[in-house]
Amino acid sequence: MKKREEIEEKYKWDLSKFCKNNEDFYTRLEKVQGDVEELKKFKGKLNASNEILFECLEMNTKFDIEFGFLCIYAHLTKAGDNACEESNKMFEKIAFLANKFNVDLVFIEIEIFKFSVKKLKELINDEKFKNYHRMFKETIRRKMHKLSPKEERLLANINRFTNGYAENFDKFSDVDLNFGEIKDSNGKKHPLDHSKYSLYVESEDRTLRKNAFVKMNGKYGEFINTLTNNYLGDIKVTATIAKLRKYKSSLSKSIYNENASEKAYKLLIKKVRENVDIVADFFEIKRKMLNLKDIAIYDTFAPTVKEIKYKFTYDEAIELIKKAVSVLGDDYVELIDRAKNERWIDVLSNKNKDSGAFSTSTYGATPVVLTNFEGNLESVFTLAHELGHAMHSYYSDTNQPVQNAGYTIFVAEVASTTNEMLLLNYLLSKAKTDKERMFLYNQMMVQVRSTIFRQTMFAEFEEFAYETYEKGEPVTKEVLCSKYMELNKFYYGKKVKMIDEIKYEWARIPHFYRPFYVYKYATGLISAINISNKLLSDSENMVSKYKKFLSSGCTKGPIDLLKECDCDLENEKIYDDVFAVCREYIKKWQEILK
Repeated sequence: MKKREEIEEKYKWDLSKFCKNNEDFYTRLEKVQGDVEELKKFKGKLNASNEILFECLEMNTKFDIEFGFLCIYAHLTKAGDNACEESNKMFEKIAFLANKFNVDLVFIEIEIFKFSVKKLKELINDEKFKNYHRMFKETIRRKMHKLSPKEERLLANINRFTNGYAENFDKFSDVDLNFGEIKDSNGKKHPLDHSKYSLYVESEDRTLRKNAFVKMNGKYGEFINTLTNNYLGDIKVTATIAKLRKYKSSLSKSIYNENASEKAYKLLIKKVRENVDIVADFFEIKRKMLNLKDIAIYDTFAPTVKEIKYKFTYDEAIELIKKAVSVLGDDYVELIDRAKNERWIDVLSNKNKDSGAFSTSTYGATPVVLTNFEGNLESVFTLAHELGHAMHSYYSDTNQPVQNAGYTIFVAEVASTTNEMLLLNYLLSKAKTDKERMFLYNQMMVQVRSTIFRQTMFAEFEEFAYETYEKGEPVTKEVLCSKYMELNKFYYGKKVKMIDEIKYEWARIPHFYRPFYVYKYATGLISAINISNKLLSDSENMVSKYKKFLSSGCTKGPIDLLKECDCDLENEKIYDDVFAVCREYIKKWQEILK
């Protein structure tokens, strides 16, 4: 693999828009530390006059923007080469200061929360504070869940330690565990680790698939007491803070904080459960195409359709994505050209570069994308996905003031998966053979199964774990493993044979250390399928509605933002329409196989 310096510049992102170089980074970092000291002079004075309040808020906003530039520069230089000592130093420095500044400046939030509702409403009606109106409205909405100033300062100081359980899990899972070797059908030994596991469970060798499944999950089972205790510790922290803040549950706290909807959450689980037969039909197709007498859980990732050897250059991938999203208009397509030509994208793998892909941004500069482009179809879908995130950030940042630009996690996966759905539909429209069509149907159903059904199953498990603890009932390894096995049996269907080790799988899911995060993957894809179908059917004014959504940042709650582009997650019809699309894919696939 090439070293970072051996990669052509055109395939590396341009970070000069954040900092000119490392020297510039340290010069500006010293200045922002001085800015924090200046901001601290406002402590205890924010209720003295509107002029003082406005001056503090404006100074704090400028600080946030500048510190955002420094944070993203440190993050991205490290992501490009994790072995670079200087990059690691910058990253650690920024991480330390981010925690320190959060504690130093928490007084701003605390003092504003002490304002009376009457004063906050007066500020909302004051045109001078127009960019802060949403913040004041949120302050009123959250007032009942705020603690005393002393308690808030205490929580701000201990917040840096509350992710310790997640860190414990990451160190244990990524560093300490050794999975040894597994055998294939010929008795050949293969080393097993996290990255190879994904390859093995998609192998055509059934013995290798089974052994990978058994060994990976079984290894976590060997430490299930420790892992249960660690997860329970995380649950206790989250539940305790929810109780201190007077929420009825940890789930309610999570949904309320994002201004989302418990109705939408409950409706997701209800409708997914009602349509779980879609997964059973998908697995039955898989069983037939794999020529198996029966199908087991370790067969569910096996390749149903042998991969068509799509091969793309980076330039070809960009052109394909542009064609697929052209329904969104010339301005959207031109932004993808800009992303390529202005080097928003770090394209190729290099030694010590972050694996996988992501998009990130900070207000005042164009977004960036990291990917590890391999030239296959999966790489094209990944690029389309991350460019969806980038476009969402660009539209929000250029149409909103910084105070309203940051969209919530709830809607974060909508634009990215809408791009993917547009790409899938474009490829289907150009498919010339049944083999191509089946390959693409498989692409769709794999994503539906893994993102809608599997993530909803995770959400059910997570809710059960929290509810059990919050009811005062014991949360033991037996309780968790038994529930996880029960959910697997339901979501996979009666025809899929289980293995005992699957009951330990929950213990290796890192997202459970981000409470009530997983269900948003499901609502994101449901929204994307709904929106992309309306875009392609030329639903009235849908393009303009969708761009308004992309441009709205956090000006409204996420449920209301989605309603503006005719995607109401509190309405059963949205789910029915999406699952009808899934059934149509299954039907067309079955017709080919007849």
